[in-house]
Amino acid sequence: MSGTNRRRIRLAALLAATASLALTACSSGASGGGGQTGFIAGKGGLDTATAGHRKDAPAISGTLLDGGKAALADYRGKVVVLNVWGSWCNPCRAEAKGLQEVADKFKGQDVQFLGLNTRDPDPTNAIAFEKNFGITYPSLYDPDGTQILKFPKGSLNPQAIPSTIVVDRDGKLAARSLRALSAEDLESLLKPIVAEKSQ
Repeated sequence: MSGTNRRRIRLAALLAATASLALTACSSGASGGGGQTGFIAGKGGLDTATAGHRKDAPAISGTLLDGGKAALADYRGKVVVLNVWGSWCNPCRAEAKGLQEVADKFKGQDVQFLGLNTRDPDPTNAIAFEKNFGITYPSLYDPDGTQILKFPKGSLNPQAIPSTIVVDRDGKLAARSLRALSAEDLESLLKPIVAEKSQ
């Protein structure tokens, strides 16, 4: 099979996967991942993994909406809140101000928020979204979902849009939400991970 055909097949699979993510998230809500190993399914799509049983976060990297470059690995030693979102997604709009509120609250506590914008064919819409909701933390631009596909199966991977993943200081997948989060829910998910010591 030629390289071009392989790329076409991969692109078709990717488009199908991202369409499925959109349908999952923008409906009544995704279920937790209790059938997968290595983590504990929580209530309402909130899942956690205990220290010592966490999988490595993937090598997420790329171009930011502002044109700069960033990688998840740049923030090693900090707790990272990775939010998968799209400007077209109503639940993403619903949680945006709460995410920024929590980002502001945890400033100075070695916590980094990082967006992962997906399925926005034009970054202009995503930039306008961030301006409208007062988002000040950086977002990687991932229109075709390439970065999302780097998450290993059976891990706390994003299965919906929006999804929020918390990565611990050692670069391990510690918690996940498969729905829009209130500021209170995000804070309760984040606090115990921030309180942990690096291994």
